[in-house]
Amino acid sequence: MMLRKQLFVATVIFSSMTAAGAAHARDVIQLAGSSTVLPFASIVAEEFNHAHPEFKTPVVGSGGTGGGLRQFCQGIGFNTTDIANASRSISQKELEACHNQGVKNVIEIQFGYDGIVFASPKGQPEFALTAADIYSASAAKVLIDGQWVTNPYTEWSQINQNLPQQEIMLVVPASNHGTREVFEEKLLVPGCDSFEPVKALPKEEKISYCTTLRSDGRVIEVAGDYTETLTRLNVQPEAIGVFGLGFYEQNRDRLQVATIENIAPSLETIASGAYPVSRPLYFYVKGEHLEIIPGLTEYVDFFLTPEVSGLGGPLEEIGLIPLSDDERHTIQTRFKTQALAKQ
Repeated sequence: MMLRKQLFVATVIFSSMTAAGAAHARDVIQLAGSSTVLPFASIVAEEFNHAHPEFKTPVVGSGGTGGGLRQFCQGIGFNTTDIANASRSISQKELEACHNQGVKNVIEIQFGYDGIVFASPKGQPEFALTAADIYSASAAKVLIDGQWVTNPYTEWSQINQNLPQQEIMLVVPASNHGTREVFEEKLLVPGCDSFEPVKALPKEEKISYCTTLRSDGRVIEVAGDYTETLTRLNVQPEAIGVFGLGFYEQNRDRLQVATIENIAPSLETIASGAYPVSRPLYFYVKGEHLEIIPGLTEYVDFFLTPEVSGLGGPLEEIGLIPLSDDERHTIQTRFKTQALAKQ
């Protein structure tokens, strides 16, 4: 009787995982999320199909890190995504949302590094920016003579006389993007904190002053991917856009980058840590799907091979800073352990 009850419970659990999609069981991996990770994942998807023709080419969507993780955390089963691409680590709140929807086995895969760059159309004035310059151009309120005032700056040269006499126009990622969080954490807050009175503010008040962007039309927030930002620059050539290094590398014929704190972004300066605005890149795998989605384990293994995401691989060619050998080995070993635990 007890055994029958246990079998019944196990059947119910498995059925709850697959019921929503049982009539539409799929045999293709589905990914969504970061626009920074999008070009890397798209290349891996194509290469994966060439290397493993027994599996269909994975479907890679965008939507930003936050949007991708929301989709990922909607539950388990064939009508939910298998992988969330992310340009930041998952937050505790997002992880709890996953757990509340039955996604208990969230497997984090770090696959490399990227830098955030400030780029403008080729032929425009060149920029040598600091975090303080970027904060002063972006923030809704700035400190002038010890007082918080509505941002009065209309030209870059008003902020720093060494910058071009050009109208301030910034195109930045909206809050659904992981890039936005890194933009705030590594540029806006340090730039704001460079003003002595800010250091004495309570943490929440400081974050509010430092990260609330101006709304007078000089900062444009883009919810779409980097191609939308590039389109904005084509329409407004005096604008400066925020991109991932990988996207810039693919568009070097059209864009030029600013230095940050006198360091130019490159594979070398990001890998060495000299460039101040770099971040790890991730994708998150739904462990519950490893057994029900054909090719999911093989896709992760393939992505992490040095031939794909290592030095000299196709992802490095478009701007990915590869993991070290030790990092790669650790991540591969951890994933294999987690994948075996699901079998």
